[in-house]
Amino acid sequence: MSGNNLSNSTPALATKDRDAATVPPRFGLVFAALMAAMLLASLDQTIVSTALPTIVGELHGVQHMAWVTTAYILVATIAMPVHGRLGDLIGRKALFLGAIGVFLAGSVVAGTAQNMTMLIIGRGIQGLGGGGLMITSQAIVADLVPPRQRARYMAPMGAVFGLSCVAGPLLGGWFTDTVGWRWAFWINLPVGALALAVSASALRLPRRALRVALDYRGFALMATAVTCTVLVADWGGTDYRWSDPLILGMTTGGLLAWALFFLSQHRAEKSSRRRAAEPVIPLWLFRSRIFDIATLISLLVVGAGMFAIVGYLPTYVQMVYGVGATESGLLLLPMVVGMFLTAGPSARMMSTDGRYKIFPIVGTALVGVAATLMSSMDTATSLVLVCVYAFVLGAGLGLVMQPLVLAVQNDFPRSAVGTATSANSFFREIGATLGTAAVGTAFTHRLTDRLGSVAPGTSANTSSLTPALVRSLPEKAQHTVILAYQQSLTPVFRYLVPVFVLGFLLTLVLPEKPLTAGTADDTPEATRDGVPTVV
Repeated sequence: MSGNNLSNSTPALATKDRDAATVPPRFGLVFAALMAAMLLASLDQTIVSTALPTIVGELHGVQHMAWVTTAYILVATIAMPVHGRLGDLIGRKALFLGAIGVFLAGSVVAGTAQNMTMLIIGRGIQGLGGGGLMITSQAIVADLVPPRQRARYMAPMGAVFGLSCVAGPLLGGWFTDTVGWRWAFWINLPVGALALAVSASALRLPRRALRVALDYRGFALMATAVTCTVLVADWGGTDYRWSDPLILGMTTGGLLAWALFFLSQHRAEKSSRRRAAEPVIPLWLFRSRIFDIATLISLLVVGAGMFAIVGYLPTYVQMVYGVGATESGLLLLPMVVGMFLTAGPSARMMSTDGRYKIFPIVGTALVGVAATLMSSMDTATSLVLVCVYAFVLGAGLGLVMQPLVLAVQNDFPRSAVGTATSANSFFREIGATLGTAAVGTAFTHRLTDRLGSVAPGTSANTSSLTPALVRSLPEKAQHTVILAYQQSLTPVFRYLVPVFVLGFLLTLVLPEKPLTAGTADDTPEATRDGVPTVV
C-alpha cells in the first residue's frame, strides 16, 4: 500500500502530494454550515438542564422532568446508525437538509409547547434530526476532504462537541433568567435556517441510489434494545430499585433485543448481496481491528468516562463550594480550553505525517491522570486546582476524540464512511448512557448511606438536596452534608480509573494505518461481493 511508504517520501514530495488534494471550492462556507449544525445538535443535549426546574413548574409536569432530556438522547442515539447507513446508500445532501428541517420542526414544537406531552414530543423530533446532524456533518467532511487533510477539520468539530457540554447549561440558564426558557428552542431557528440555506446552495455531493430496501426488522430490534438500555440506565437504582420487576423485565428484554438485533444484522447482510434489505449496522464493520479497538476506546474513555465526569463535576462544585449554577458551568471552561489547545496542534501533526496512534495513547493517559487527581479532591481543595484538573481532562480528550474517528474513517472506502462513523458514535453514546448511570447510582448509594450514618433521617431526602437548601442549614449540619457529598462523589471518580487504564492498554494495540493524502474516492478493489474491504 502506498500509504505505508509515507515515511520514505521526501518533504517536498509529501507537500506536493498534500497540495494536490485540495478541498472543493467554497468548502469554507460549507464547513461553517456543518459546524453550526453540529453545534446546534450537540447543544440541545444539555441546553435544557438548567432550565428544567422552571419548565416543569410552568408546564406542571415535574413527574415527567427526566423525559425532557431522555427523549432527545434516546431518539438521537437510535437515529445515528440509520442516518449513517442511509447516507452511504442514497447520498448525504438530501439527508442532511432533511435532518436540519426535522430538527427545526422539533424546535418549533418544543418552543410552543403548552404541556409536558407536547414538549417531550418536540424533544423527540429534535433528537431524530439532531442524531442525523451529528453523524452526517462528520461524514460530509469525509466525503469532501482526503483523510490526511481531514484532521484539520475534524478537530474543530470535536472541540465544538466539548464546548456544547459547557455552553448548553450556561445558555439554558441565561435564557431562563432573561428572555424565557422557550428561547432555548427559538435560538435554533435562525442559526438552523442559515445552515440550511448555505448547505442547499453551496454543498455539492454525488447522488447515489434513489430506492433502498431498509432493514425494518433490524431497526425495530435496535430501537427496542436502545430504549431498554437507556431506561434501565436512567431508572435503575434511582426511580426504581434494581430488583423491581419493571427494571428486571426491561433488562431481560433489552438483552434479548440486542441478541436478536445482531442476529438479524447477520441475516440481513447475507441477504443484502441479493439486493434485499440493507442491515442497519453491518457486521462487516467488525472485521476491522481498527474499528473494533477505536470504538471500544471511544465507548470507555469518551463515552463512559468523559460524560460521567462532566455530568457530575458542576453539581459537585455547587454543593461543596457554594457557587451558583452559572459559575459552576464556567468552571468547566478550562476543559474546553484544554481540548482546543491539544486538538489543533495534533490535527496539524496528523496532516503533516499521516500518523495518529500516539495521540490517543497520550490523551488516554492524561484523562486517567485527571480522573486520579479528581478522586483526591476534598473540601480543602481550591477551585484553582479543580480548574487545573478540568484542563488536564480536556487536554486528554482533545487528543482522543477526533483521532479515533479519523482512524475509523480511514480504514473504510468512502461508500462506507457514514456507516462506520455512525456506528462508532452510536456505541459511544451507549457508553455515555451506561457510564453516567453507573456513576450516578454509585454516588447516590454512597451519599444515602453516609448521610444515614452521620445524620439519621436525612438519607431519605437525598433526592431533594439542592445547593440553596444546603446553604440554609445550620452551620454544623451544612458542614456534615457538604462533607458527605464530597466523600460520596470523589471516590467514585476513582472507580473510573480502571476504565481509563483499560482504554490506555487498548490504545497500545490500536493498529495504525497512515492517513492517505489522495482523494477519498472508492476504487473497484475497495469492495468484494458488495462488502467494503478493510485492513
